[in-house]
Amino acid sequence: MKKKIQPPNKNDSTVNEPEAVYEAAPAVDRWNPNKPFHGTQEEWWEHFRGIEKGEFSPVKETHERVSQWLKEQNK
Repeated sequence: MKKKIQPPNKNDSTVNEPEAVYEAAPAVDRWNPNKPFHGTQEEWWEHFRGIEKGEFSPVKETHERVSQWLKEQNK
């Protein structure tokens, strides 16, 4: 949901907070890594379950892969 801030009326002598006007986000929105993702609790749980179903690497194996990669990078 995008938020537009309306500037205050120049003829109004009182100081008010700007009014917020909300617009619905487009149905197909590209992912932007700089924009936080807001979702429902169920959407987050589905996301976590999808990660848990993925490939699992033991810590020792992961450490060996990272060590090997670092050696290759430092050559």
